[in-house]
Amino acid sequence: MAMASLSSPLRVCRGILKELRTIQGPSYKQSLAYNYVIDQFRKNKVTGERYCRAQQEAHHASLTYLCLLTSTRNHLALYNLYHGKGERSPEEVAGLVGLRLPTQPGGKGWEK
Repeated sequence: MAMASLSSPLRVCRGILKELRTIQGPSYKQSLAYNYVIDQFRKNKVTGERYCRAQQEAHHASLTYLCLLTSTRNHLALYNLYHGKGERSPEEVAGLVGLRLPTQPGGKGWEK
């Protein structure tokens, strides 16, 4: 999710809760983080009668937090996929970038 795109507060709230559910599992509604997020979104709800800088700041902070949660999850997935495997064979390294090593001297790599 791009920070520049301003989505609705409800969509951001749902996104944050989805990330919390992914991190904590089905019991995420009993967590302090869940209660805090719900409380903050209720406290900063914009109504027709009032609109001020505090709501804009709260919305920006919630977008930033959602971006942090999503980016952290993606980073961990990539880290687990590519890191900590020790020394790799040339064939495995070539496979990571979508290449195959030649099967015969002077070959192009796609011969059988």
